[in-house]
Amino acid sequence: MSSVTVRKRLALILVGGLMIFGIIDFRLAYVQFIMGNGLTSEAKELWSRNIPFEPERGKILDRNGVELATNQSSPTVFVVPRQVKDPTATAERLAASLNMNVEKAYEYITKVASIVRIPEGRKISYEKAQEIEGLKLNGVYIGEDSTRYYPYGSYLSHVLGFAGIDNQGLMGLELSYDKALSGDKGYVQYYSDAKGQKMPDMADDYAEPVDGLDLYLTIDTQIQTIMERELDNAEALYNPDGIVAIAMDPNTGQILGMSSRPNFDPGSFQDVSPEIYNRNLPIWSTYEPGSTFKIITLAAALEEEVVDLHNENFYDSGHVEVGGSTLHCWTRGGHGDQTFLEVVQNSCNPGFVELGQRLGTETLFSYIDAFGFGKKTGIDLQGEGAGILFDIDRVGPVELATTAFGQGVAVTPIQQVVAVAAAVNGGTLYQPYVAKELVDPKTGEVVMRNSPVAKGQVISQETSKQVREALESVVALGTGGGAYVDGYRVGGKTGTAQKAENGRYLENNHIVSFMGVAPMDDPKVVLYLAVDNPKGTVQFGGVVAAPIVGNMMEDIMHALEVEPRKEQIEKEKRTWQDIPYIEVPNLIGLTKKELSQQLLNFQLEAEGEGNQVVQQSPDPGTRVQEGSKIRVYFE
Repeated sequence: MSSVTVRKRLALILVGGLMIFGIIDFRLAYVQFIMGNGLTSEAKELWSRNIPFEPERGKILDRNGVELATNQSSPTVFVVPRQVKDPTATAERLAASLNMNVEKAYEYITKVASIVRIPEGRKISYEKAQEIEGLKLNGVYIGEDSTRYYPYGSYLSHVLGFAGIDNQGLMGLELSYDKALSGDKGYVQYYSDAKGQKMPDMADDYAEPVDGLDLYLTIDTQIQTIMERELDNAEALYNPDGIVAIAMDPNTGQILGMSSRPNFDPGSFQDVSPEIYNRNLPIWSTYEPGSTFKIITLAAALEEEVVDLHNENFYDSGHVEVGGSTLHCWTRGGHGDQTFLEVVQNSCNPGFVELGQRLGTETLFSYIDAFGFGKKTGIDLQGEGAGILFDIDRVGPVELATTAFGQGVAVTPIQQVVAVAAAVNGGTLYQPYVAKELVDPKTGEVVMRNSPVAKGQVISQETSKQVREALESVVALGTGGGAYVDGYRVGGKTGTAQKAENGRYLENNHIVSFMGVAPMDDPKVVLYLAVDNPKGTVQFGGVVAAPIVGNMMEDIMHALEVEPRKEQIEKEKRTWQDIPYIEVPNLIGLTKKELSQQLLNFQLEAEGEGNQVVQQSPDPGTRVQEGSKIRVYFE
């Protein structure tokens, strides 16, 4: 072989070798500089282990920032099985600290998994977490977690709902706004080798959790507290089958308070039957409304101008014949001759049958539909009922008559509140809502805000004014006297509905109710109360429900800082239990002798050693109940 041939072959081998090494160098450079970051990230993912840090669930607060649902820090125990050097000893010490079975602890510690959360170590106290950290067990970690906390117990329970052990919303607002309240998880990320041992030369990564948004409600805790107090009192006094109460701002649809009995503690919902916590009675329960429904018939009759409340009379004999059936008034013997305003005051069934007949089936039912009955109101709470109405094609004379005074139809409490709010606010039907806004807890930024939604104008301003005047007269002069509040213009309507079962009405088993509105010259609140089968009393709305609403309404007016009005209708029908209100006279400047000569219907308490009154409490002109204490101060 010639030397030339050898040189050629060597040259080819050299060129080939250079090409191969060039390709290898290019590939190494590509992997190092182009693919390096990606491959490192993939490797880190294989090496990495995450210890999760739960975000803080957003708080639920009332309209004024009072916390109704918040969180308590509750650490959780995690184990990385491959990092446990002595499983037997670790299991024994961990089991003793968590008060759990040693075999169970050993099972968790030796589990074939990258990381294990110990169920018995979930949501533990800070003291317990510090105790476990003090054991310095290899492979045992403490992760941050929290427990949902309801500081007021059963307060507003059906509205708030509750969250589960994983802080997931399960019912009520906790469920409806779960996504916004939940936030995003954070974690501590460390790196381990193939044997699961932590890599000492690689720093841990930390991703901060993103806390959930805070949910502000339309609820006013002052009003809610008043309602809860009165419902507790009514439950103790009457031992009813249930109670429902709703307070709403008639000018916006905002729910100011909502409560019912039976209720439950959201923090211990497992201790009660699902039938209790799954049924939010103010929006779920459906029953015959009774006479509170007459407000709708009245509004329709006034709007259609088929009645003159002051100048038309109606004679009530105690019953009326309709379609071959006899329909009775609630009072035996009837109310005799009366104006139609007195028909409203007396809650006279035959009088409302007359109004229903004047309106006719199509007109009355068109108003019932316009006021929102027979369909859901759209409130932002789950489990709302739609109610039951007669099929208009099957409405005969009897069905028309009974519907006019609230019998034979079934409605929900929230439907009644929304409808009456429209009847008194000037005629606008609003969609009710409980959630006011979602707020970022760190920046204070409003992320979402609900605004009033007007569904339509159902009656005119003038008709609404007449409805308010009629309802105010019911409280001052008629069956709603129990709700009368001296100094405040309260209006309303009583309701007494016989309960039905299997198509038949039950004996001595009624839902008694009262729909209150105040103040009547500028309504700020519509307040509905229904008591299901109160025991040990006469079952009438005016006897049971009206006084409770009166108690609530007086305190609610103070809570809303509504100034007393002197131009209210003087209460005409008083029972022996009613204590009259009288005006406090001016005692300032009187001497002790002059004071002793005064004929006062008060209890006097004196302070000071002088001879002349220089100050008094309450001030002159204040209206107080007869027999109240008046304090005078001498020089």
